[in-house]
Amino acid sequence: MSTTTSPTATFPIPFKTTRSQAARVLAERESILANPGFGKHFTDHMVSIDWTVEQGWHDAQVLPYGPLQLDPAASVLHYAQEIFEGLKAYRHADGSIWTFRPEANGERMQRSARRLALPELPTDLFVESLKQLLAVDADWVPSAPETSLYIRPFMIANESFLGVRSAHRAAYYVIASPAGPYFAKGVAPVSIWLSTDYARAAKGGTGAAKCGGNYAASLLPQQEAYENGCAQVLFLDPQEGKYLEELGGMNVFLVMKDGTLVTPELSGSILEGVTRASIIQLARDRGHEVQERKVAIDEWRDGVASGQVVEAFACGTAAVVTPIAALKGKGFVAGDESAPAGKLTMALRQELTDIQYGRVADRHNWLTRLA
Repeated sequence: MSTTTSPTATFPIPFKTTRSQAARVLAERESILANPGFGKHFTDHMVSIDWTVEQGWHDAQVLPYGPLQLDPAASVLHYAQEIFEGLKAYRHADGSIWTFRPEANGERMQRSARRLALPELPTDLFVESLKQLLAVDADWVPSAPETSLYIRPFMIANESFLGVRSAHRAAYYVIASPAGPYFAKGVAPVSIWLSTDYARAAKGGTGAAKCGGNYAASLLPQQEAYENGCAQVLFLDPQEGKYLEELGGMNVFLVMKDGTLVTPELSGSILEGVTRASIIQLARDRGHEVQERKVAIDEWRDGVASGQVVEAFACGTAAVVTPIAALKGKGFVAGDESAPAGKLTMALRQELTDIQYGRVADRHNWLTRLA
């Protein structure tokens, strides 16, 4: 292995890079990139940065991808002190590599850390960690249409201590996985399942944080959605059980007959999606009114029946924008499961991906070059 140290320009933590002796050869990497799927294969390296109460953030490294060594008493294994983020790297036509609004992801990770009593990683260090990983793993960013490198930063409490308090030691990591087109056969409208027996998050809980526990809570109702022929599950508010919250891993929008977009307001139990915020901006740029407010489930069902609701879609980093053809629940179907994707839904999706891949001007300065 070869090791180098490269000081950064914006903060005093230098990165030490140790290159993997087991890095995949060109033929093996190209075989993976030809059909990467999603989250199945990982690049040759990862980022690791340690934190302690005494030292703060230190020991920043790019090192060979491999297993983590954890003490059985590590706090993350017992009290779920863990948070994560998700963003992508895109290869542009000139071969350069860019990511989309990483500062927003870094700021959200700080909010998640605050809620989970974990240390807050400076946003510039968050962005630098992405650049450092791509400096050695740039060849893993695919170039085929609609492909990308999915980047997963995460933080865990790794102190060996069974007392119930916030950990005094933690670690931040970044791993990356090449991703093929989310919809292999083109963007396809989906049906979603309304969960009435389960809540994703509680008032005052961790719903606005991006932490593993929220996703664990969605897995059982997600199975129920699959059993009813649906691709995703929709949760209602935990207090009254009548207002839309979000899907298992995506935010939701309705498009009204007059062109207004409606999305649930950020209530403290809804994740503040970066894609959600970007869609809101792009829609307003087009002259559409966007309402962030409480949205009753009956407004959706009755609106579909009356023709007032003409489109619905979900959005998130992985799929970007997913058209919703129908909402299903116990004893009802709102919408037509065979309906095509809505025109505004697809126009917004196209505009957003065009910005991400550098096909149109980035007028909001959302892109950051990684390599």
